[in-house]
Amino acid sequence: MSDDGSVDTSATCGTTTTKEIVYSSDAIPPLSVFCTYLISGPSPLLPSLIHGLAQAVKSRGHVYVSGCIGCDSEYLVVEGGIQAQTRAALENISRVLEASGSSMQHAVKVTIYLVHMARDFLPMNEIYEQFFTRETLPARTCVGVSALPMGAFIEIDCIAEIPDSKLP
Repeated sequence: MSDDGSVDTSATCGTTTTKEIVYSSDAIPPLSVFCTYLISGPSPLLPSLIHGLAQAVKSRGHVYVSGCIGCDSEYLVVEGGIQAQTRAALENISRVLEASGSSMQHAVKVTIYLVHMARDFLPMNEIYEQFFTRETLPARTCVGVSALPMGAFIEIDCIAEIPDSKLP
């Protein structure tokens, strides 16, 4: 990886592609990092672990945001049920997108994983719709799953365009 975070994958992928790992100190780190934190407690290694995993990756004019559950800055699933978790996950995604030079309005694909589809779809959707305008709604898939990390009810990932992006 170069100093700017980009990675030349030509040796492993057969084509030249530049990827840039995105990290925002304002956003919750990827799940495996804070699971390590919860298991072992605060550590001087935590900053290097955070920088070793991608909150998102930018490539070819798009940003690919890792899955986010609805947790707070203390790495705890937020209280208040599906709507509070949905809001926390989408706010975190929004912070990561902004750090990437994009925004929720540039999202082109969102995937949502729900533990309780029948119970939670409509209340989740009420919060989801607050983050997009009718003109900027992305394509979306909603998948029912049997469980999510830390007992979360929802996990969300997304792909967004980076406006005015210079392709490699």
